[in-house]
Amino acid sequence: MFTIGEFAKHGRVSVRMLRHYDAIGLLHPVRTDPASGYRYYEAGQLARLNRVIALKDLGFSLHQVKALLDEDIGTEELRGMLRLRRAELESAVAEAVARLGQVEARLRTIENEGRMPTEDIVIKSLPPLRLAELTATAASFQPQDIGPVIGPLFDRLCGLLEAAGVTPTGPGLAYYEDAPEGGGAITVHAGLPVAAHVGTDHGFRIVHLPGVERAATVVHRGPMDDVLPTSQALARWIDAHGYRSTGLPRELSLACPDDRTQWVTELQEPIVHAG
Repeated sequence: MFTIGEFAKHGRVSVRMLRHYDAIGLLHPVRTDPASGYRYYEAGQLARLNRVIALKDLGFSLHQVKALLDEDIGTEELRGMLRLRRAELESAVAEAVARLGQVEARLRTIENEGRMPTEDIVIKSLPPLRLAELTATAASFQPQDIGPVIGPLFDRLCGLLEAAGVTPTGPGLAYYEDAPEGGGAITVHAGLPVAAHVGTDHGFRIVHLPGVERAATVVHRGPMDDVLPTSQALARWIDAHGYRSTGLPRELSLACPDDRTQWVTELQEPIVHAG
């Protein structure tokens, strides 16, 4: 047998917690000395304690934990519940990391407010392109809505081109339009330039993207989740130099290695003289 202090150490819990579990009928000691009131536990009770802690970490209240344990929940069922909770926690962590990245990008944008952009912004014409493309709809133009849509589109398009024996003739291009359903939704286009002989019977569309007479362009380095400071710097430059935008910027992928921090993307925003 173990004293309550010894049992607490083996179970990696506090003595106060064990006393509380005893009080609510969740985990009683095997013996309580009637004279001193000292509680004693057996090693076999660690199994129940482990289940109590695991279920509590799943988000169940202690009363719910007691009800579950009284139903004698099996090891496999408990393992399944823990795996589900692990997946939920991993998803929550990933979402929190993504939100943190968005906050940092927004903070950098705020810090740059009132400053003229120092990026190398160049005005140039964009040639017409013949693209193999796939499209989908994103809920908004926010990076957290665009990212989960555009990435799988390019992955699928590359697979279809490879299956068709087609080699792209240039880097990937993403472009965007307001979706017909409105409400801020965006039609996302993922395209790769292809030669004239490529047919349309391979699971992708062939489109002829018109050229642009004048576009303000800037190179963004890093993941597209962090594009906000660059895109807003481009917007400030356009406004400060007497232009106005005529559409959402295109994104030309100049380099996209596995390390997303090394991505290089050119933003291309169509413009005309204001006024």
